[in-house]
Amino acid sequence: MNFKFSFILTVLFVCSSIAQNGIPTDYLSAQFHKERREALRAKMPKNSVAVFFSNPIRNRANDVDFIYHQDPDFYYLTGYKEPNSVLVIFSGNQTKGGKSFNELLYVQEKNPKAEQWTGIRLGTEGAKKDLGFEVALNGTEFLNSGIDYASFSNVLFKEFEEDTRNSKRDKADLYKLFESFKSQIGYNEKAKPQTDLNMQNEINRKKSITSKKVTIDTKSILTYMASLREIKSKEEMLLLTKAVRISAMGQREIMKAMHPGMSETEIQGIHEFVYKKYGSEFEGYPSIVGAGNNGCVLHYIENSKMKVENDLVLMDLGAEYHGYTADVTRTIPANGKFSTEQKLIYDLVYDAQEAGIATAKVGNSFSAPDVAARKIISDGLMKLGITKTQEESRKYFPHGTSHHIGLDVHDPGLYNNFEADMVVTVEPGIYIPNGSDCDKKWWGIAVRIEDDILITASGPMNLSGEAPRKSNEIEALMTEKSVLDGFTLPSLD
Repeated sequence: MNFKFSFILTVLFVCSSIAQNGIPTDYLSAQFHKERREALRAKMPKNSVAVFFSNPIRNRANDVDFIYHQDPDFYYLTGYKEPNSVLVIFSGNQTKGGKSFNELLYVQEKNPKAEQWTGIRLGTEGAKKDLGFEVALNGTEFLNSGIDYASFSNVLFKEFEEDTRNSKRDKADLYKLFESFKSQIGYNEKAKPQTDLNMQNEINRKKSITSKKVTIDTKSILTYMASLREIKSKEEMLLLTKAVRISAMGQREIMKAMHPGMSETEIQGIHEFVYKKYGSEFEGYPSIVGAGNNGCVLHYIENSKMKVENDLVLMDLGAEYHGYTADVTRTIPANGKFSTEQKLIYDLVYDAQEAGIATAKVGNSFSAPDVAARKIISDGLMKLGITKTQEESRKYFPHGTSHHIGLDVHDPGLYNNFEADMVVTVEPGIYIPNGSDCDKKWWGIAVRIEDDILITASGPMNLSGEAPRKSNEIEALMTEKSVLDGFTLPSLD
């Protein structure tokens, strides 16, 4: 695709996805989420019930919390973005009070005082109107739900993560929702701290817990959700492709703006500024910007080096757009020109990635890209005299080559053979830390090239291809003028 033409299409898409009141309109539809619930219901055993909880609110420090991010499975099935909520899906229709239903959504209760501080809540009526649920209830009603879990052959849920806080102000926070559910299913009823016992007694006072044995299953739901989420729908692909292209644009802009006097965090800031200009709400994961030896730390997120000088700079970043995250890595010379050693390592990784991408085809094993890329890197490192055996190369290429992306940067999947409409990364790398058992001229060189690949019936499609990968194309783009060249700030010294 012609770059200028594709850039115009991106701008038009951004404009068309914003409503007149300034709120984006291109979120996943209520119909999408409903269809995903139906797809899950089709996988569930007969006479079973699945229970999903929202993500906890996580504390940053004192009375400040991190920006809330919904549990991806919960969002996938509901579209609901608020905390302290529960989704209950039944395999078959249930009847209560003469009404038939097969799912229940419990949400945060409307509270004008709380909303003044933390934002408008959707509430039960909003969940019905905007999310398409026929039955939406306040979270407090889950504490005394009346659901007889012992009457189901299987109660499906994900294992509890013990990272929730018990709020004194919220009558139905996630902590209390967890504890209520545990009580209702007779889960792990061992000795608990006194605070838990007090709340347990209150729950027992309100509801008589059944003495029947409840059959719980915390494993199957992981398989069901992985099988659903590893295949992307057309509606998902619009958002995921946009996230990927935004990330590729960030890589392009930093290639033009890069110079040896930049800091790692300034480089990070340019990427993330581009993301925000395109309407990305978040980064999909902590941004990795590692110059020289810092790039040898696979998940280096300190980004604290004050000048990148003449090092290679490894930049692994991904924009998150409406929940979907990209995962794109480029490694470029800070001074605009690869040294001899840098280019030899870079081109070896590029060749390995090309071989890996070529194997990302329907029917091939998920491990095929890793096998292809690892063979080229192993042979190449021996040819350069950096290693003596193929096995030795693993210490310089210590990670896998591919994973799914989607609502998570490492999206769940079954990791069997490739199927159409999967989106995966192909990301070989070579990392030679200072002090390695090889010629010193190679020390501190770290290269990773990572692209997001759509598996199609006609072969792999590189969604992040707008960011140059070939060493000569990177050098050429780095000679172009940046829109940030004239952006200077007053000194604070």
